[in-house]
Amino acid sequence: MPLNRRTFLERSAAAGAGVAIVGSTAVPAEAKEAIAEGSGSGRPPKRYSFTVMGTTDLHGNVFNWDYFTDKEFDDRDRNDVGLAKISTLVDQIRAEKGRRNTLLIDAGDTIQGTQLSYYYAKVDPITARRGPVHPMAQAMNAIGYDAAALGNHEFNYGIPVLRKFEEQCDFPLLGANALDAKTLRPAFAPYSMHRLRTPCGRDVKVAVLGLTNPGIAIWDKANVQGKMTFPGLEEQAAKWVPKLRSMGADVVIVSAHSGSSGTSSYGDQLPYIENAAGLVAEQVPGIDAILVGHAHTEIAEYFVTNKETGKQVLLSEPLKWGQRLTLFDFDLVWSKGRWTVEKAAAKVLNSNTVAEDPKITRLLGDEHTKVVAYVNQVIGTCTTTITTVAAPWKDEPIIDLINHVQAETVKTALAGGQYAALPVLSQASCFSRTAAIPAGQVTLKDAAGLYVFENTLEARLLTGAQLKDYLEFSARYYVQTPAGAPVDTAKLTNAGNTPDYNYDAVSGVTYEIDIAKPGGSRIVNLSYDGKPIDAAAQFVLAVNNYRASGGGNFPHVARSQQLWANSEEIRNTIISWVQAKGAVDPAQFATVGWKLTREGTPVF
Repeated sequence: MPLNRRTFLERSAAAGAGVAIVGSTAVPAEAKEAIAEGSGSGRPPKRYSFTVMGTTDLHGNVFNWDYFTDKEFDDRDRNDVGLAKISTLVDQIRAEKGRRNTLLIDAGDTIQGTQLSYYYAKVDPITARRGPVHPMAQAMNAIGYDAAALGNHEFNYGIPVLRKFEEQCDFPLLGANALDAKTLRPAFAPYSMHRLRTPCGRDVKVAVLGLTNPGIAIWDKANVQGKMTFPGLEEQAAKWVPKLRSMGADVVIVSAHSGSSGTSSYGDQLPYIENAAGLVAEQVPGIDAILVGHAHTEIAEYFVTNKETGKQVLLSEPLKWGQRLTLFDFDLVWSKGRWTVEKAAAKVLNSNTVAEDPKITRLLGDEHTKVVAYVNQVIGTCTTTITTVAAPWKDEPIIDLINHVQAETVKTALAGGQYAALPVLSQASCFSRTAAIPAGQVTLKDAAGLYVFENTLEARLLTGAQLKDYLEFSARYYVQTPAGAPVDTAKLTNAGNTPDYNYDAVSGVTYEIDIAKPGGSRIVNLSYDGKPIDAAAQFVLAVNNYRASGGGNFPHVARSQQLWANSEEIRNTIISWVQAKGAVDPAQFATVGWKLTREGTPVF
């Protein structure tokens, strides 16, 4: 339901009052007057410093645990993850600075990403009658968050789950550009106002404006179409920042679930920029700092000059999953009857430097144990071990498994209909380079680890010419490597910062990718059933909803005709397939449909 004005004002006031009361010091009225008059009397100006801590893209990580490998999280950089670690860092900063001199905010993507968060959205949902409290709400409440912006993944499980999560949080979920589709009024609180009491007798009012990602309109179209609309970040920031200043905000901080690069992964599908945080800083006057999210990159401290005022706006993005905690440090001075920011700086703290907070691990120990048992269910067997280790540069059976299940599902769905006779192709990406299905018993976590996103499946109609364009676009993933030059797999992929999830292998056809050629002219010998593909021929592509809605900006597919769509996650489709078959045998589905070449010679 749209937030009415009275509820919103009450909620914002409550958020501010909660901060103001903690550790407050009473200051006589006479002292306050003296401060107001004394700033121009030759005495040193009054100063006050405070710290805003920030996280983003937590993606359901409470513990330093990987539910897909069933062991403590680890990566090559020795990072740790989870709110239990963040809680320890937060306690340290509050002890150092004084709790009354700190705020804690988040920039979104909170309730999706791990099997822990999936379990409480789908298996034991928080929306059930007398349902549980979401683990992320429990942890963030216990840590004492003051506000959080909405991320695009907040909408993955539908609006009812998000509303229930919002209800369970002791802090506001902010989204100034998440509007009710009918009234065009904010569907969530646009901002929260926090009052920090200073020893100087003049409170500091800190406004936190929340902005989310306009890509929600296409990535979660099934969940939000006709219900909510998501205009651009710059547009809404320009509307709200002056209002916050007129309400007496001394400091304005934006919590933006939007990267800083000014780019979009969905091309011209929407007239708004996906990664617009830098543009907001540049174009909207009156902002002191922006907590950046969405891009899953680490930006400790970055300044953008506002074009209108010439002021330096401070940006920081902590690394995803609770790997880092941003600290914004603000130094204020009392001048001309108000507080102004004299200096601002930012840095990030690494969560691998501290232990998990036992307060959090005790609080959610039962939920963790329940989910570990869930993911360790045996659902079948496998004849041999298959892994994704080489999948980014070789056609591997484990990716063939995804494509086989998807193609089989679409063929069944289209059987007996107008398009039943068309060839069904399928796309899949290597989402994790450490996924594996072992020989012997296969557990739910093994199968789920192949598909770590909650994507659903669609069938789209493409021509042979469009398919060629699609594959050429995908092949930009490889670094151009001349014939005869050494090939280092550690440097071969991710050209132009293309992530693994935006490289698609397509099954059902055969083709070569000549990495010696420049991007756009790499696809060689594209064939179907042993014959070169006719540009006008029609094919059905089994494709995930992210790609079908424009994610990754692949050509043609987002505008192609939809023949069928499913609401079940592809991950669950794979799990159900393994359970139904009982045994996974790569000999029944694995083929070498594509390979890397240079001037006709295979690279591997």
